[in-house]
Amino acid sequence: MLPLLQSPTLRPLCARCLHSTRPICDRVGPPHPISNMRPMIYDENNSDTPAPTSSVNHPYSLHEFDPEPTSPYKLQWKLQRQQLDEFHHSFWLESNTRFERGKEEALARLPAASTALDKERALSEFYRQWLEREHPHTDAYTDEWRQRNAASLILAARVAYSKFSLRFSDITAHKKNNA
Repeated sequence: MLPLLQSPTLRPLCARCLHSTRPICDRVGPPHPISNMRPMIYDENNSDTPAPTSSVNHPYSLHEFDPEPTSPYKLQWKLQRQQLDEFHHSFWLESNTRFERGKEEALARLPAASTALDKERALSEFYRQWLEREHPHTDAYTDEWRQRNAASLILAARVAYSKFSLRFSDITAHKKNNA
């Protein structure tokens, strides 16, 4: 083994340098001003993003080949994650919009000469009523979100299992060929 790769702190970094494909990493965007949700920016190995230049000379173009065979569940899982994110965002966008509108209406009903304590009491009453009124709506959203999230986790497990079984079959095939 190279002396540089023997260091436990440098091993993962250097091992990544030996790959000819760029790593896939999902990112989180800035929060939406109304929903306060931070959107996920899913990074995929798309053909429109150039691969980094490598010092390794390959006899074939790396763009000709899919870096790893995709499982039949991978696209379904990607679409399901995006739908779940959209569902989550739209719920909180609608909820926060209605909350701000209701809060403004509660404050608009107060007389102009009301004190800070009057405003605080009005907002406290508005918030209590808001929670009572929104409780069924929030519970329905939570139930739906949990069901969708569980389905997404099942697909993620299927994708991970198919990757594992593909790698395992490659290892066993390699051992049989070398035996």
